[in-house]
Amino acid sequence: MNREEKAAIISELNESFSKSKFSVVADYRGLTVTQLQKIRIELKKVDSEIRVAKNTLLRRAVTETESNVLSDDFTGTTAVVMAYDDPVGPAKALAKFAEDHDKFVIRSAVLEGKKLGPEEFVALSKLPTKDVLLSQLLSVLNGVPTGLVQVLSGVPRTFVYGLQALKEKKEQVEH
Repeated sequence: MNREEKAAIISELNESFSKSKFSVVADYRGLTVTQLQKIRIELKKVDSEIRVAKNTLLRRAVTETESNVLSDDFTGTTAVVMAYDDPVGPAKALAKFAEDHDKFVIRSAVLEGKKLGPEEFVALSKLPTKDVLLSQLLSVLNGVPTGLVQVLSGVPRTFVYGLQALKEKKEQVEH
């Protein structure tokens, strides 16, 4: 690989790290190409990608990005996952893949400049996704007006029931 090719790879990786909101460093030693392809497909579904590159190129690529805190973890066989939207979806996919494949080990992650260890990564993977949280919020917000309408309609309803009872009582007295 010549100098221009390395510079192009570093530039491409740097751009990906710059756009990334969430990055994960993992060890993939012992996985087959088919297994890596499987996680690549799963990650693509949640707007993220997995990249494998030389550690020296990765160290140069993360400079001047929020992922710079990961540079010490670029050792051995390194795969880097970059998520461009909601971090929970890729975290769930990676945690499930790591659970199913013992050879895939999460080393560390970075979320908006803050480095996460493996335990924090697992905690993030157990959170609900952004879409689920938004739907829960919407159901809570929808419940407030519904409850208000039911409370406000209760007063006239009770008044009508009272009038109905009074009418029935008068009818009984007349008969």
